[in-house]
Amino acid sequence: MTSVQNIGSFLALPIAPVISDMLGRRKGIFVGGIFMLGGVALQCQSVNITQFILARGTIGFGLCISINAAPLLITELAYPTQRGPITAIYNTNWYVGSILAAWTTFGTFRMEGSSWSWRIPSVLQALPSLLQVTLIWFCPESPRWLIAKGKDMEAKQVLGKYHGNGNIGHPLVDYEYNEIREAISMEKEVGQISWMALFSTPGNRRRMRIIVALAFFSQWSGNGLVSYYINLILESVGVTETATKTLINGCLQIFNLIMAFTSALFVDRIGRRKLFVISNAGMLLVFVGWTVTSAVFQETGSKAAGSATIAMIFIFFALYDIAYTPLLIAYTIEILPFKIRAKGFAAMSFTVTLGLIFNQYVNPVALEKLGWKYYLIYVGWLAFELGFIFLYLLETKGRTLEQTAMLFDGEPEGRNGDSESKQPIPSCSDTLI
Repeated sequence: MTSVQNIGSFLALPIAPVISDMLGRRKGIFVGGIFMLGGVALQCQSVNITQFILARGTIGFGLCISINAAPLLITELAYPTQRGPITAIYNTNWYVGSILAAWTTFGTFRMEGSSWSWRIPSVLQALPSLLQVTLIWFCPESPRWLIAKGKDMEAKQVLGKYHGNGNIGHPLVDYEYNEIREAISMEKEVGQISWMALFSTPGNRRRMRIIVALAFFSQWSGNGLVSYYINLILESVGVTETATKTLINGCLQIFNLIMAFTSALFVDRIGRRKLFVISNAGMLLVFVGWTVTSAVFQETGSKAAGSATIAMIFIFFALYDIAYTPLLIAYTIEILPFKIRAKGFAAMSFTVTLGLIFNQYVNPVALEKLGWKYYLIYVGWLAFELGFIFLYLLETKGRTLEQTAMLFDGEPEGRNGDSESKQPIPSCSDTLI
């Protein structure tokens, strides 16, 4: 039941980038929203478990299509100096939905004996998709997609309106337009792009090594234990009352949103690489403490150890939220060149889905069989993550999307992003308030 939505997303992965590249980013969001509304309608009127499972799969199918297109549109449309924070905030908003879900179920679980205890949360799922399919037509299309389709004048109008205060002749608009057009022209010389293009060049292999790793790390850092099995985690440290468990979960989601949103605002000031290193080092240390307090509680029944474990969960998520929540999608998209951006992002989503499926089938069994000893596996894995991040992750702050591609495709570069050939973005203080 829990994993069927991920299976629906898995089935949509091959066609999601095709829709984003052929129909455009806006239409991709619209198509995904329609599927999700259909799934919600089916779920709300379900009369048996088969209908409910089919509905969840349909929602997952549409979700995959939408989330393939939405961050691409945001990243490709964002003002150059605001791209990092804006794209980071996009994924941070996951917690807005999580908060609504947590506090809605906190209220509806008390409606014992009524089908509305699950129908109300089901109905609320429709609101985001309804807003998407209605309001997406008021958003501009990606100028990079427009240029790739030969609609250069439309692209310049979008850039002029949103990056040049309505002036399509502004130096910033000309700079962006020429840079995008040159990059896309070079990519078109390669010809038709297949899935194998993700691994066909040394630069792309470097990209995919990082992307696949970050996707797995985002699900296998220990966060999946709480995200999907918080009941088991809390019960393992003596919290058994349903009201208390749902209250802790609701507070945790609000805490996560605050931490992730705050971090998203500083991704350009602090830098992507530094945030990932701090996040992974901190998670490793805190998870060691989490393991120790869980072991003490399960071996001795110490209430202090149980309370300390709950505190460790909050601290752990604070460290996870400063990098993985805001930057998983933002970093993935900005290191991919336009021609393979949709496919590369779909590959990241595929890897995340594999990680989720593993979490949902393996974690509950392992927790039941091994208890706190299962945490030792995560301690070892977190140590590996920290080493990988330190060795391979490159800094990308202060670059346009086209400049970022040079990090992987031939420009000599240090891990911290220092480069003599990095071109400054034209001054635009007269257009940005």
